[in-house]
Amino acid sequence: MTDTQHLITSAFERSLETKRTLVDSQINELVEVVELVTETFKKGQKVLLCGNGGSAADAQHTAAEWVTRYKGDRKALPAIALTVNTSDLTAIGNDYGFDDLFSRQVEAHGQSGDLLIAISTSGNSANVVKAVDTAKNNGLKTLGLTGQSGGKLKSLCDICLCVPSHETARVQEAHTTIMHAMCEHVDKVLFGV
Repeated sequence: MTDTQHLITSAFERSLETKRTLVDSQINELVEVVELVTETFKKGQKVLLCGNGGSAADAQHTAAEWVTRYKGDRKALPAIALTVNTSDLTAIGNDYGFDDLFSRQVEAHGQSGDLLIAISTSGNSANVVKAVDTAKNNGLKTLGLTGQSGGKLKSLCDICLCVPSHETARVQEAHTTIMHAMCEHVDKVLFGV
């Protein structure tokens, strides 16, 4: 095996092992999470998502799956990635500070019964943590997606899935799979897709 083949094989093996460990150790929490998301949409509530960097991209990706479609045509679902409105982001960052980027938007768009999905591989991103605090103070449910330690989000969120890895790439890969599982459950249960 060449060095390049070994590098690629190792990356895939670590990704697979992280996901296997996650499913084996947290299957009940995974079920709770997909059911929470589905129930939120079933009640006519919305899902807000936030994160920084790659987690911002995950928030946008998942919101788009719900607003547009995942596997098949169905009714659009109310999901908002709090990472996409550059006017909001730059105004909040300028007038209040980076730590308030998401909390101001949660205050503006979140209503009691809605769900905030807070994505942070460390679990300690100050703007994500502050968004969770604001969500809880405004009656939103909170779901954290983090890495192994869970950071501050572990104790703050109603439910926190802590992917069993300290390797950012492996955590992000598992987050994508978790969010796709949410999408599949919503499509199947609510729309028979």
